[in-house]
This record gives sequence, structure tokens and C-alpha cells, in this order.
Amino acid sequence: MNKAAAYLPGSEIQRVQSGAVWVGISGFSLCLLGAYWNRVQFFHSYLFAFLFWTGIALGCLAIMMLHHLTAGAWGMVIRRLLESGSKTLALMAFLFVPLIFGLRSIYSWTQPIQLPSQQLEYLNIPFFIARAALYFLIWLWIVYLLGRWSQEQERGEGSRLLRKMRLLSGPGLVLYGLTASFAAIDWIMSLEPHWYSTIFGLLVIGGQVLSAMAFVIVALVLLAARQPLVGIVQPRHFHDLGKLLLAFVMIWAYLAFSQLLIIWSGNLTEEIPWYLHRWQGGWLWIGILLIVFHFALPFFLLLSRDLKRSGKTLAILAMFLLLMRAMDLFWLVVPGFSPERFRIHWMDVAASIGVGGLWLAFFIWQLKKRSLLPVGDPQLPPALERTHE
Repeated sequence: MNKAAAYLPGSEIQRVQSGAVWVGISGFSLCLLGAYWNRVQFFHSYLFAFLFWTGIALGCLAIMMLHHLTAGAWGMVIRRLLESGSKTLALMAFLFVPLIFGLRSIYSWTQPIQLPSQQLEYLNIPFFIARAALYFLIWLWIVYLLGRWSQEQERGEGSRLLRKMRLLSGPGLVLYGLTASFAAIDWIMSLEPHWYSTIFGLLVIGGQVLSAMAFVIVALVLLAARQPLVGIVQPRHFHDLGKLLLAFVMIWAYLAFSQLLIIWSGNLTEEIPWYLHRWQGGWLWIGILLIVFHFALPFFLLLSRDLKRSGKTLAILAMFLLLMRAMDLFWLVVPGFSPERFRIHWMDVAASIGVGGLWLAFFIWQLKKRSLLPVGDPQLPPALERTHE
């Protein structure tokens, strides 16, 4: 048996995949029934679900390229998770298609409204679709090359391929930053076309990498408790990932506060209403919950060395942060549809479960194709080397 075969996922993962498929189908079926009575609400809920799961996939891509650039040992135990997560972008490109049919139900700029001429030239349906196609082409091209070279490592020439992945990851991160920022402007910020923020793209990117890191920590803890990774993942690996999770929490908080500070101090009538919509009608309580549970509580908990070294405890906190990430995205998106009062529709939950089930099934399908560790990478042995802790 070769090394790659020794680290193939166990049979349990197949049952999880089958369950995820049925959950996804059930969620989508409920949403389709709901769309029969309320077509507009279906597209609003579907947009939120699409953005959340696409954000995790993009965050996986960003962290994977960061790992290739830094060659950190922390990335070796989660690289296959990051690769599988980024490959779900192919599924999300397919799931973007339903949004095309609902653009007029989602975005006010598709209707006759008063906007500056330059904005109208940018915000039109054909150009919107063309930009989305370009974003996905760039993301999938990077995913394809990094995935192919990573797979070729198992057949030899690990050092040469490692250099190729590093050379692509530098410009790849720049391309990711640009395309993800423009996608955030197109898909989220244009929900309220009279408002703009120069830092909004970075804020969304910060949320994406935080969501992805939280997801891979949960996935790693679940896999590390089963064969073939039992005894492979050590407390120091969780410690490193916990420190990165803390860093991403701080980055998100810094960007969120910076946007608020810049807009509020500017006191511009075009920009302030965006926050006013989120500080009234019940939305203010969501903002307060985000301050306390998305930043303050995780920040202080992640200062603990013992917590970061405990896989189970870290996974619980990561799951909680994923819930907060969904709440933050909900706070960014839904007030654009309902600025007067807080509301959550049952289709918001059903769409998230439907898209999430299919996303998870696709993720597992990619994960079980290969070994759970990059056995051809020359950096793997020192990353797994046991130390006296």
C-alpha cells in the first residue's frame, strides 16, 4: 500500500455525503414550494444562502494560497480540506444560474431609478452577468492549477511543484482580492445602489477567510477523531489554527469598525442611511449581538492557550463563529430588502440548508478522491514530526 492510499478517508464519510445530499434536496424542495407562493422572497433567501456558502469556498481558496506562500506547517494538516472547499466553486458557479432569473426581484437598479450615469453604465444586467462569469473563470482557473500540481506531487517532483504553487499563489491572492471585492460590490453592495463604501470589499473578504478557517477547524476535528488521522493531528496543530482563527476575528473586527468610523465621521447623507437602516426596527439588536459574540467573546476565549490546544473545544467555538458569520452576512444583506423592521423568513433557513447540503456533499465528494494528507509534499514529514509539548 502506498502512502496516499494509507490516508484515504474511511467509509463513514460516504454516509455523511449521502445524508448531505438528501438534506440539500429536501431544503431545495421546500424552497421551490415556497417560490410558488412568494417568488420574490425565494430569490432574496436564495441570494443569502448562495453568498454564505460561496464565501466559505472563496475563503478556502485564499487560505490555501496563503499557505503556499508562507509554507507554514499549520497548512499541511488542512490542505486537502482547503483544496476540496475551493473546488466547490464549480458547484457555486452552477448555483449562480438561478440568480440570473431573479435579478429583477433582487436588485432595485434593474428597475428605472435615478442613478448617476457612470453607475448606470456599470449596473446593467448583461455586464453584471459577464462580470460574474469572469470572476468564476478566474477562481476556477486558480483552483484547477493548484489542484493539479498538488495531485502531481504524489507522483514525484514535490519540490519543483511546490515552487510552481508558490509562484502562482502570489498573483493569485492579488486576483482573488480584486475579484472578490468586485463580487462583493456587485452581489451585496449594489442591493442599495445609492450607498457605497471603499472598504466594503475588504470587509467581505475578511468574513470569507474567517468563515473558511472556522469550517476547516470543525472538519479537521471530526476527521482527526477517526481513521486514518487518529494520532496524526497534534495539539500544536490545533494551537496554530486557533491563533489564525484569532487573527481573522481581529481582522474582521478592525475592518468592520474602520468602515463605521470612516462613514460616521464623514457624516455624508449618501452613506449614513445604510447604518441607520441597521440601527432601527430590531436590526440594532443583531448589531449588538455581533459586537459581543462575533468579536468580544471569541477574542477573549481565543487568548487561552489551553482552549486553542483542545480540538473539541476549539471546534465548538469555530461552529459558534460560523453561526455568527451567517448572522453578520444576514445583517449585511437582508436590511436591503427590509430596512423598516427585522424579519427572518422560513425560506432563509430552508435555502441555507438546501444550498449547504449540496455544498457539503460536493465538498466530501472532492475530499474522498484523494489522501487526507499531501503525502508527496516534502514539507509534510517535518510538519507531522512529534515534538515534546
